[in-house]
Amino acid sequence: MRRTARLLSGTAFAVAVVGVGAVPAYGGSAGLPAAHLRGPSAGGLEVYPTSVVPGGQVTVNTADCGDGGTAAGDASAVGAGAFTLAPSTHEGDAIGQFQVPPSAQPGTYEIVATCAEGGRRVTGDLVVTLTSARAWVHPRGSVKTGVGGALGPDPVQTAAGVAALAVAAAGGTWLLHRRARGDGI
Repeated sequence: MRRTARLLSGTAFAVAVVGVGAVPAYGGSAGLPAAHLRGPSAGGLEVYPTSVVPGGQVTVNTADCGDGGTAAGDASAVGAGAFTLAPSTHEGDAIGQFQVPPSAQPGTYEIVATCAEGGRRVTGDLVVTLTSARAWVHPRGSVKTGVGGALGPDPVQTAAGVAALAVAAAGGTWLLHRRARGDGI
């Protein structure tokens, strides 16, 4: 018994240590990817969402152009052309938007921004897919399992079945009550 307790507590300790040391691959909050919630050491051009369907809107931002800096964006790789990144209040980032053309083909595209002051070039990747990761398809119809309703979809038959079950439950409860009182059957 004592050996089993030690083994179990040792296993629990090992699991706790491994769990504390593990770093989540997706560290985002409120549905945003971890790259969008960067710390001061991160850089480059952040693309959100990182995966988009043709015709979708994309937002890019960078802190590499300095506080109040602007940049010229280039999304011509995906066919969207030039766009402007303007200063924002979000951690001093320069932020811009563009729309992916409906004719864009699936693939990974490099989006580029060149800072107006200093000419620094920053890049980020955009993945174009044919299906949206955020679009949920709700199932419709039924599954033919061979196990179906015995009474069928008729509401009158369903009500009759429910009434029969209620009478049976009431009768069973009455019999159990009599037995508990010692009246016998």
